[in-house]
Amino acid sequence: MKILVVNCGSSSLKYQLIDMADESVIAKGLCERIGIEGSKLTHQPAGKDKFVVENPMPDHTVAIKMVMDALQDPEHGVIKSTDEISAIGHRVLHGGKVYSESIVVDEDVKRVIRECFDLGPLHNPANLMGIEACEAAMPGKPNVAVWDTGFGMAMPEKAYMYAIPHEYYEKYSIRRYGFHGTSHMFVSGEAIKFGGLDPEKAKVIVCHLGNGASISASIGGKCVDTSMGLTPLEGLIMGTRSGDIDPAVVQFICNKEGKDVNEVLNILNKKSGILGMSGGISSDFRDIEAAKKEGNHLAEVALEAFIYRVAKYIGAYTAAMNGVDAIAFTAGVGENDKATRKAVCEYLGYLGVKIDDEANDVRGKNAVISAADSKVKVMLLPTNEELAIARETKRLTE
Repeated sequence: MKILVVNCGSSSLKYQLIDMADESVIAKGLCERIGIEGSKLTHQPAGKDKFVVENPMPDHTVAIKMVMDALQDPEHGVIKSTDEISAIGHRVLHGGKVYSESIVVDEDVKRVIRECFDLGPLHNPANLMGIEACEAAMPGKPNVAVWDTGFGMAMPEKAYMYAIPHEYYEKYSIRRYGFHGTSHMFVSGEAIKFGGLDPEKAKVIVCHLGNGASISASIGGKCVDTSMGLTPLEGLIMGTRSGDIDPAVVQFICNKEGKDVNEVLNILNKKSGILGMSGGISSDFRDIEAAKKEGNHLAEVALEAFIYRVAKYIGAYTAAMNGVDAIAFTAGVGENDKATRKAVCEYLGYLGVKIDDEANDVRGKNAVISAADSKVKVMLLPTNEELAIARETKRLTE
């Protein structure tokens, strides 16, 4: 069974073709600058050189056709025809309150994706375009929607309801949804398996740390809380996002700077986080780390604030679950920055967390990085959202 996994952004399309017999990636690639001048496809077959095609891609339908051509290319392809593809799995940002479980796409699913455009204005339209492009390119093949908000939809009401007039929830579905759901679902499950934990009762905190960052708490793989909210702006300090902030700050900046709400929200989403805190040095944590080493005070404060916020959320989620069995680090920073992992864990001595420096000196592979006498198991577990989507697609279509 071969499954094509598609992740559409507003002007991009990432894909992987996965052989579910052994969960190996047969080919992967990226379509860039869809609808923009200079669009190109970079196709990487397993065990072969990269193959780059520079052709106009006015829309996602053309991009999908180019992907199909690349997968079947006589020299660089990996399949003889699309008949070898059993199903297509799609990362879809938002299903609102209607859908939380992965589902085979039908007209009602597409209707809900469309109705959630205002909840996911950048992603949902692109996700729908990707689905419809695949339907056009491969008629009759099942398409599966795997919701980025799905994992967080398991939260209890006490965790997802905002303390605002209830009519806004009823009228507009305003609640905490959480994002990075496929990553949290995958890593929390891997933590249970890799750590040899009780699959029904294990209390796991996943720290998805990168340019976008979020934390989840789960019991037996079921989410009980997660740091992002109605949008990905809530929660941790991120590359360009502010994370948690007093809502009155928005009004204050509007009044002082003569800006409207949309302009200030754009600042909080795209010009804040470590980029804003550092005085504009960079949104890349590596650049901030380099500036810190050169003695830049704002860079040092930005990094310390990021680590502090992560540690606070871990403490809060330990309280929410009345304990924690394992803490897992994942994503770009979580998988590759041993200093950040150690700095976060230094706040957790009260939990009996102890890091093994030698074990922590690792990047990008499954590892237990806590000491043998640590009361909480701490792990590094690379995320694999594409595989999570492929597994869900297989489960629903085989």
